[in-house]
Formats: sequence, C-alpha cells, structure tokens
Amino acid sequence: MGRGSVSETMPPRVIVIGCGNALRGDDAVGPEVIRRLQGGAIPAGITCIDAGTAGIDVVLAAAGVDWLIVVDACVSGAPPGSVHVLAGEEVEQMPAAGINLHSLRWDHALALARFRLGDQFPERVTVVLVEGGTFGPGEALTPAVDRGIDQACGTIVALVASSR
Repeated sequence: MGRGSVSETMPPRVIVIGCGNALRGDDAVGPEVIRRLQGGAIPAGITCIDAGTAGIDVVLAAAGVDWLIVVDACVSGAPPGSVHVLAGEEVEQMPAAGINLHSLRWDHALALARFRLGDQFPERVTVVLVEGGTFGPGEALTPAVDRGIDQACGTIVALVASSR
C-alpha cells in the first residue's frame, strides 16, 4: 500500500485548543469545552488541549496539524451563550510591535503561526466562540453560557464528523 492510499483512509489530525481563564466566569469557555469533550465520546483523530491563557500554545500545537479548532469566549454584543463559528483567517491578526509573550492572544498566535510555520500551518483553521456575559474573578459560568458550551461541543463534533 502506497503512502498516498494510507493517508487517504486515515482521518485528518484535528486539534481542539480551548483558551480562557477558568477563574473568571464566562471566560472559562475554552477550558470547559475541552473538559466536556474529553469526558464524552470524542471522534477518532481529535486531540484536545486546554491552553488556558497561553496564546502561544496555539502556535506550538499547530505545526503539521490538518485542522486546528480554537475555542474561546467573546464579547460581540450578541446574547450570552450565542455560538459563533468563523474561519481562522477572519480573526487572525499580527500582534502590535513590542508585544510580549504574556500578552500574546490566540488571534495573534494564529497570524504568527501562519507566518512561522509556512507549509506546516494547518490546512484548515476554525474558531468557535461562545458569547460571554460576565468575566469577574471568582464568578461561575452563567446559565446561558453553560448551554452555549454544550452547543459548541456539539458543533465541534458535528463539524469533524461531517468532514469525514
């Protein structure tokens, strides 16, 4: 069996990276999506990573991956719990000059990864965002965002299943 025939039958390597701060209310979206995906039936070929607040982890995990899915909370003005699915190209942006690793966000990391990884950058990047409501230290997830996290998990599983 040639190399081409093996890769055609293998599922694409998918990495789901959850970003956010589990100690700041609805900012826990990314880590909570990862926890729920790991606790359920993850389709074959998916690796889940809780990146917390370390945006640079997006760059490190992206090398050689077929499909990178980034999950985070957002504030866009939509009702809390709303789920947004975007192509990575729509949201990636180069960081401002002089930025340091402590302030590097995942949207910056996507742009840096595309630049740095070249041919090793994922063929496909999807960003799944759940609209947050409260982000105070020590706050719990709001009920609407908790439901949005379940919807985001279902969306991720459905996206991966439909691509195979």
